[in-house]
Formats: sequence, C-alpha cells, structure tokens
Amino acid sequence: MLFRPLLPAFVMSLFAASAIAHEFWIEPQKYQVQSSAPLIANLRNGQQFVGIKLAYFSKRTERFDLIQNGETVAFQGRMGDVPALQTVAPKDGLLIILHETTKSVVTYTQWEKFRSFAEHKGFPKAIEQHAARGLPQEGFKEDYRRFAKALVGIGNAKGADTTSGMETEFVALANPYNDDLSKGFPVLLLYQGKPRENALIEVFARAPDNNVVITNTVTNATGQAMIPVKPGHTYLLDAVILRVPVSETDAVWESLWATMTFATP
Repeated sequence: MLFRPLLPAFVMSLFAASAIAHEFWIEPQKYQVQSSAPLIANLRNGQQFVGIKLAYFSKRTERFDLIQNGETVAFQGRMGDVPALQTVAPKDGLLIILHETTKSVVTYTQWEKFRSFAEHKGFPKAIEQHAARGLPQEGFKEDYRRFAKALVGIGNAKGADTTSGMETEFVALANPYNDDLSKGFPVLLLYQGKPRENALIEVFARAPDNNVVITNTVTNATGQAMIPVKPGHTYLLDAVILRVPVSETDAVWESLWATMTFATP
C-alpha cells in the first residue's frame, strides 16, 4: 500500500500538456443529490486523484450520456463549459454518467517515459515487443482514448450499473449507495464486451481529510475484483489496455483507459 499526499492544483496544471500518463475521470460535485436538484460534474485529468478541470468540447467527445433505469439520454453541453456537466438531476435512482473521448495522440521524445508508463500500467512485455518490432526509442506516437463512468445516487439511489457498449469499461456489481459494502465493492472489467482476466486495477481512495491512498489489485479469471472500501470515502478505479493499433494510423501503440468514480456514504 502506498500513501501519497495530494498535490496542489496549480502543480497539476504543469502536467496538462502531457496527459497520456495521467488518469481521466468524471468528478461529480456531489455523489448524492435529490431529484430536480442541480447535477454538476467536472471532467478531470491528473495524477493521484488530483487534476485540472477540463472544458466541454464536442470535438473531443465521442459520447456523453446519462443512463438511469435502462434509459439513456445524450447530454448536450455548451462549448467551453466548466464544469463540463451542468444539468438538473433526473428522477430517483442510480445514475450513470458516461463520457467517452475521441482519439488523441502523444509523441514520446524520451524512451524512459514510455518504459515507465508501460510498467506502471501492467504491460512490461510491451517494452520487449517494442524492440522486437524494430521501433525507435524516441519520436514515436501513441493514440489514446478515455472511457469514464461515475455513479451518482439520485434520491433513493435504487438501481444497478449496466454495460454501455464502450470498448472498455468498469461495471459495478453492487450499488455503493444502498448495498452492504462491508466485504468490499465488486466490479467487473470489460474489454470489447468480454471480461478482462488478470488485469491490473489501480485504486485511488480519497478520505474525508483529502488524503489519498493508492493500491493495486488484479481481476480474477472472470474479470472481477473486490475493492476494499471505507465509509465516507471517494474512489477512482483505473485500468489501461496497451495494444498495437487495430486501425490505420501513424501511431505504433494505442492505449484505452477505463475509469470509474463513486463515493461511499
């Protein structure tokens, strides 16, 4: 278990130009709200569960949906809005906020940055594969996309998470606002609709005093993991896929980032 104190927001802004090594997540202003109350959430990019607020831009957005009780509503934000999500909470139930980005690209000018990223996110074999493919150690590109979810309890917060069809995603197997979490918070990690076996999940737990504890866990043979949780905390789950690009591009690697945020009452 690693303990890492929070960094000031202005420090995180220094890293904004190199977002590939950083998590991207949805951060609701409140994780439990009443129906018809303001529903506000930021898109954030950063490290150690601290990050800059990103504005809403349609060209950077593939999907931005609100899912509740089997119904999906596409959210139409205003260009440049910060927070990116500003609306009114729907009827009572568990609400899933979903955001999928369009493709972005990063160019690695230092081999160490790629090596560190691949090892940190659970892909040490990519380092050997890079050399075996005869690729250069600098000046190469990586495409990346983000697939983020947030769970918000509206009113009684009844309901369950569901698959959304994103290429990779977390699916909560319990309701964090209603279910007994004394044994942990069960999740399923999917890739192309199938469970990801033996996949690394990074868990960021923010306490009420804003300290963050970061731990790792691994999915089992059915793509599931049990996340230990404590009352009054906010959580960010992160899992990355690093692969050879599956479509035509001048990038030599592609990464897909799945995140989920939720709170425990």
